[in-house]
Amino acid sequence: MQTRYPMLKCAIIEKEDGFAEHQSGRSSGVIHAGIYYAPGSLMAKLCVDGLHRMYKFCQQHDVAHDRCGKLIVATETEELERLAGLYERAKINNVPDVRMVEKNEIKDIEPHCQGLRAIHSPHTGIVDYHGVTNTLVRLFKEDGGFSYTNFKVTSFNPVDSSSNSAVHIHGKNKDVVVKARYVITCGGLYADKLAVMSGCNPLPKIVPFRGDYLVLKEEKRHLVKGNIYPVPNPKFPFLGVHFTPRTDGEMWLGPNAILAFKREGYGLFDFNLKEFAEASFYRGLQKLVFKNFGHVVNELYNGFNLTATVKNLQKFIPEITPKDVVRGPSGVRAQALAADGSLVNDFLFDGGTGDVGSRMLHVRNAPSPAATSSLAIAEMVVDEAEQKFSFKTVRHDFLS
Repeated sequence: MQTRYPMLKCAIIEKEDGFAEHQSGRSSGVIHAGIYYAPGSLMAKLCVDGLHRMYKFCQQHDVAHDRCGKLIVATETEELERLAGLYERAKINNVPDVRMVEKNEIKDIEPHCQGLRAIHSPHTGIVDYHGVTNTLVRLFKEDGGFSYTNFKVTSFNPVDSSSNSAVHIHGKNKDVVVKARYVITCGGLYADKLAVMSGCNPLPKIVPFRGDYLVLKEEKRHLVKGNIYPVPNPKFPFLGVHFTPRTDGEMWLGPNAILAFKREGYGLFDFNLKEFAEASFYRGLQKLVFKNFGHVVNELYNGFNLTATVKNLQKFIPEITPKDVVRGPSGVRAQALAADGSLVNDFLFDGGTGDVGSRMLHVRNAPSPAATSSLAIAEMVVDEAEQKFSFKTVRHDFLS
């Protein structure tokens, strides 16, 4: 926003003391290439565009990254047809330099990996998204932007609509009020709660799913060079465990996907009664669990049983044993879930009601791979704001 409209005053409000403390900073850190997404879809276009933008940004600003590549490996005969379908998608989506490799070629790329056939995506990579975010904040401030940290928003209140500060944003600290003419929110795990504050429909709800990683011990890191992923099963809502190298040299294995007992519940026993009850009594979640009950039980079992998770990983790297891994970090995915139990896999913008609603743009859902696509998504959000707020001729304050 500030780059396109340098005459506007812009500020960032952040709930935490620092930036990227939740989804962005706790993700697997992969730069995706655009293989999985329906041809012609916005997700596919933004991912391929975002990949090129992200690499360019990291190179320009010296952010840690590595174009280490990825294999999507079929380990069972029934997966070969789905793998072929993915390969056709990748070609239609203009994924750069993607190719199908046979059984003997897999070991040329990943010497310790086994499989029947695989897709090789050499431009899939890894990045420190925490570093990306902090670099963006630094550049934003250097261009004259402001930031307010430790500011947990509690309400958006309307004032004189003719004023340059028609929306007053209140937080837990009642002594600090941020005044703005327009507001954009990207609330992640609390995106639905922020939207409700300006009169939006509470649906779709954000349901938190925790993903727990294992970490491969340092003496075993030589077993894996790049990303190794399974062939996704359309019967299940999430991808499954995979191998992900990190920019600091670690190798993460996982994650699983289980309901978190609180929206920011990164620990196995983190619990918030109100948030857990709200999720548990939501009909959308109940329908999702009912449709995928076997998968849910399996994910819970794997979450508590390290040996069971390693058994899934051994389909790809047979040499790995339970003694080679330790429990690692966790992340929580903000999954927008519709009332019918379907995952919301499209971008969702909202505003609200009344004068406040007319000055709000809520990004209620930015589906995976949102981190990879983030720089491309930013362009789309600014386009959306232009259209809603008609501020091309405005020379007043703007808050994002």
